Amino acid sequence: MNQQAFVLRIAPGRIDKVPEALTENQIIIGWSKAEGLLNDDLPWALFREIIRDAYYYSEDTLRKAGAAAGHMWRFIREMDIGDLVVVPHCSEFYVAKIEGPAIYDTNKVTDDTAYRRSVKWLNGKKPIPRNLAKSALISRMKTQGTCADATDLLDEINECLQIASSGKAPIFKTDLQSRFTRETLNELHSGRMDSFGFERLIQTVLTNLGAEDVKIVPRNQDKGADILATFRVAGAFRQVIAVQAKHWKPDPPVGKEVVEQLIAGIEAEAANLGMVITSGTISDEAVNAAEKYFDENGIKIELVDGVQFAKLIVEHGIQTS
Repeated sequence: MNQQAFVLRIAPGRIDKVPEALTENQIIIGWSKAEGLLNDDLPWALFREIIRDAYYYSEDTLRKAGAAAGHMWRFIREMDIGDLVVVPHCSEFYVAKIEGPAIYDTNKVTDDTAYRRSVKWLNGKKPIPRNLAKSALISRMKTQGTCADATDLLDEINECLQIASSGKAPIFKTDLQSRFTRETLNELHSGRMDSFGFERLIQTVLTNLGAEDVKIVPRNQDKGADILATFRVAGAFRQVIAVQAKHWKPDPPVGKEVVEQLIAGIEAEAANLGMVITSGTISDEAVNAAEKYFDENGIKIELVDGVQFAKLIVEHGIQTS
């Protein structure tokens, strides 16, 4: 079987359990009251029903139970021995290799850490700075959910491991990209650009990322989205992304009010996804507001700070047709 990769947030009940996972050489996931999920004979519907009965019995729909079941299914059924798991932690991340099947520790139910897997932590259990990662991996590590597939990013993950574990200076390509990123970010902060120019820059970057149409919304028609980008998935399915553009310095960070403005735009435009793109930084309040909206509505809001946006510019260019 080909090696897979996943991103896993180890914070059941929004409590940081990464230190415990490192100490015990395990990865951990929540939903511990949903006992019995290790039964390989459970079909998807019954697997989901166990989680619904334990956590979401008062919900009118299966959306939340289905989302939670998806995370647990990946952890229990899809992860395999030898796969890599990226664990974000603050401004860094760890990488582990799976060494055993999922287990259920009845002594850990009250801590909501009963479901576990044994792993070998790579890079000597040392964290890797996020700024070593490319923009796609940074984005995946911000997933608004517990567990996400990242097999398409295996090369990027292995490159980060190689650089971090070598103990040497970054390879020429990575070092050059880092310098370009720093210079691009500095230009975003202090260069000759106003808010209108920042919106046009985002328009160009989204076009280079594959959008078939990117429209800057006139200020007098702004319902909460500054930009609307349309992508086609598999050449047929139309996906609309609503974007809030904030040409800000690092301080103050983007607050939850920006996310709330974007939510209004998402709903007014019937968008499928949302993005906040800033030249500055993102506050914890903004992150929490985006996660709350995802939990309640199932619509993801990507939060792109200045460093990640600068990486996107460096990696995908700003050429226009």
